[in-house]
Amino acid sequence: MTDLIYETQHSFYQYIERVAAGTQMIADYLREDKVGEAMQLITQFSEGVVWLTKVIALMQQHQYDIRINPNQINEFLLEINDGLERQDYIIVADMFEYEIKPFFEEAAKERFYQKEEEN
Repeated sequence: MTDLIYETQHSFYQYIERVAAGTQMIADYLREDKVGEAMQLITQFSEGVVWLTKVIALMQQHQYDIRINPNQINEFLLEINDGLERQDYIIVADMFEYEIKPFFEEAAKERFYQKEEEN
């Protein structure tokens, strides 16, 4: 089980770095009016961050924690959805570049740590 935990953590670290890089591409596509390409990446982004939040929750069940707030990730998804519903692609691009990208750049520096058992 320990190997599976470490492999999952390793995959998490690799993926979160790609998320940070991908957010700029989404912002660029939206600003270049390449909405179709941006929407494909946004779909992948959404699926990926849902996976990240699931990993965080599963790690917590196995006494591992990380200093990343999954609620903030969910808030980003709600804000993205709201901007897309209004077709305000500039706002969505700004969110990806100035809010989401910095969040994931910082999150990529974090590592899981084992929680101490409570007596």
